Amino acid sequence: MKHTKILLYSFILLLFFIPKVEAQEVLTLENALKIALENNYEIKIASNNSLIQKTNVSLGNAGMLPTLSANVVDNNSIQNSSQTRQDGTKNELDNAKNNSLTYGVGLDWTIFDGMRMFARRDQLKELQKLGEAQLKLAIITRISDVNAAYYDLVQQQQQLAALDTTIVISNQRLQLAQNRFTIGKASKLEVLNAQVDLNTDQVALLRQKELYANGKIALNQLLARDVTTNFTVIDKLDVDKLLQLAELKALAEKQNPQLEAQIINKRVAELELKQVKAGRYPTIRVNSAYNFSESQSSLGFVAQAQSRGFNYGFTASVNIFDGFNQRRNEKVASLLVENAKLNIDQQNLILNSQLATTYQTYLTNLELITLEENNEAIAKQNLNITLDKFRIGTITTLEFRTAQLNYVNAKVRYNNAQFQGKLSEIALRELAGNLVF
Repeated sequence: MKHTKILLYSFILLLFFIPKVEAQEVLTLENALKIALENNYEIKIASNNSLIQKTNVSLGNAGMLPTLSANVVDNNSIQNSSQTRQDGTKNELDNAKNNSLTYGVGLDWTIFDGMRMFARRDQLKELQKLGEAQLKLAIITRISDVNAAYYDLVQQQQQLAALDTTIVISNQRLQLAQNRFTIGKASKLEVLNAQVDLNTDQVALLRQKELYANGKIALNQLLARDVTTNFTVIDKLDVDKLLQLAELKALAEKQNPQLEAQIINKRVAELELKQVKAGRYPTIRVNSAYNFSESQSSLGFVAQAQSRGFNYGFTASVNIFDGFNQRRNEKVASLLVENAKLNIDQQNLILNSQLATTYQTYLTNLELITLEENNEAIAKQNLNITLDKFRIGTITTLEFRTAQLNYVNAKVRYNNAQFQGKLSEIALRELAGNLVF
């Protein structure tokens, strides 16, 4: 009957605890990712940078369109003037006013520059792709961060549940010890040991609650929302056990954003070299204007003059010698192309190395999950048997405490193995460029 009262008391405590949890928002991973994609500052900045690159793709920015400008020039002067003609006649005038006014519209258009403008246009398009790749990298990185932070909270929540269980068991042990002491079947030392162990479990629970609360703050920060927002997460953590290294490598070669960025950088460098080589060809520009001019002079043969009209022409120039700068610039641009190729090879090597090591860690974690799951089942069975024996007084408190700690540790290790396996899965998907929700 006393054991029944203890279990009923523990059940009532859990009933008081459950409504508080249910009253909080249950944040799913999908909702967390949606909030992060909408609010995260790094993603917003990368999105704006991508939009800047897209805006820069224009014919005008490539130099393929003419420039049209309007101008007005107004000059005025007041001078004391003196003129002596060939026949000796002399004219003088103080405060002579002179003014001239010119205004019009002019057009200037480069029609050939060694194909530099076309290379520039293609380069702007590649820079737009680079901005998109960088945005993709920012999104995948933030998705990875949110996944890791979310599943860390899932693990922390599971740890809390395990510690809650051990608190209930420790309370039962303390009550049993007090009952045994009351009827003279146990010493005061057994009660004190039970109380000390209960206090130790409560300290561990408080520490775990602190870790859980800090994990919520970290996730709220990633979601770019009020860090005091309260919520709970799901209580299940599933690991995809079917990932294959060959498939991950194939995906990474196609869509890893860091490798994609290096490939685009190589194209940008090649187009830069093409623009530099354009300096060996002539540049041809056409120009035209329609101007109106008017001038007035207080002293001179012409008192007033006006003109208006259209003028046009072209200019052509070619670089004959510039101190070998053209050759130097081409050499530098060629070396930059070579560096871009080396960066691609280096990124491929890094990517394959990361995939191989992370996949090996993933396989190890899968084995650990299976092993720790079996250990938890054994530890739980052992605890149940030990608890029954402790109730009838056939084992010592030390043996009971050992079984209790073994179960808690097995539960913690199993949860941690699942979490580490999930982190490996997330890392592999991030490297493959297919971390989506």
